[in-house]
Amino acid sequence: MTNTEPRPDTHVCTDGGLPGPWAERGDGAPVEIITARDVPLGGPRAMNVRRTLPQRQRSLIGAWCFVDHYGPDDVAATGGMDVAPHPHTGLQTVSWLFEGTVAHIDSGGNRADILPGQMNLMTAGAGICHSETSSADSGRLHGVQLWVALPEEVRHSPERGFEHFVPEPVGFPGGSALVFLGSLLGSRSPVRMYTPLVGAELRLDPGAGVTLPVDPGFEHGLLVDTGENVTLEGVHVPRDAVGYTGVGSGELRVANEGTGPARLVLLGGAPFGEEVVMWWNFLARSTEEISRYREEWENHGERFGRVEGYVGHGGPGRNREGMERIPAPELPPVRMRPRKNPPPHARFEG
Repeated sequence: MTNTEPRPDTHVCTDGGLPGPWAERGDGAPVEIITARDVPLGGPRAMNVRRTLPQRQRSLIGAWCFVDHYGPDDVAATGGMDVAPHPHTGLQTVSWLFEGTVAHIDSGGNRADILPGQMNLMTAGAGICHSETSSADSGRLHGVQLWVALPEEVRHSPERGFEHFVPEPVGFPGGSALVFLGSLLGSRSPVRMYTPLVGAELRLDPGAGVTLPVDPGFEHGLLVDTGENVTLEGVHVPRDAVGYTGVGSGELRVANEGTGPARLVLLGGAPFGEEVVMWWNFLARSTEEISRYREEWENHGERFGRVEGYVGHGGPGRNREGMERIPAPELPPVRMRPRKNPPPHARFEG
């Protein structure tokens, strides 16, 4: 999924942020609450997404650098998702649906229908472009779009990778898990990773709880999709927000204290030690790289290749706004200086 904001923020891994008490302590490790901001995906009938990463407060959780949460969206009313070909560099995209169908086509020659409970991972490396379009019979569209930062040793790879994986449910008293990346609760995903990560969908019955054995070297974020009274380490995490715990915990206690079922997405990983700059759909290390990527995309450079067979909601090769590809926004007239992400601990103050 692209960032379609006409004036996208420049996001750096900062050592500061907005002032204020973000973290709370329940009956366990402190939990930092990261709230979402609404972002339209563009067009007069834009589908809104709720973005929790990146933020000034915190830019990364492990190598997870982008978290968009969308739906349930009535496709008949909004037109659904129609993202024309757009570029990426230096990252992997992870698509995970709860409802609906999205057609993916990329310049590596990969095509797939993204379905609920089935993970699709695309690796950009030096450059890739792709399109994403919801089907007319999707009914409702609901899911998350995630990005993972690639480390220096692989981010320039010319390979345009794509992997599809359908995890088997792992049951536990009062719930279940689908582990789509890394390992959790005895389930391991075979999908290749370039930094240590975990990604899983969790479901909890009303009144149920689970203690998750986790890697103490990982920092974790718990996104609440559904559930009015979900707690992490005894701290209430609101819907659409992420509860963040830093490194050092060998287990995480998650509970659904509400009267309805809860659906959650757990993301975690070893702290990403590299300094990165994210602007629009590009992950880089400097202003010069970002500027070069933008120029190559605007000039139809070979770095990104071509998407063949895109059929948007405006007909073959066009989205509903009549675009064949998404143009890059104007660069901001400032130098983008990468800085370090905040320390991997829940923070009570900025």
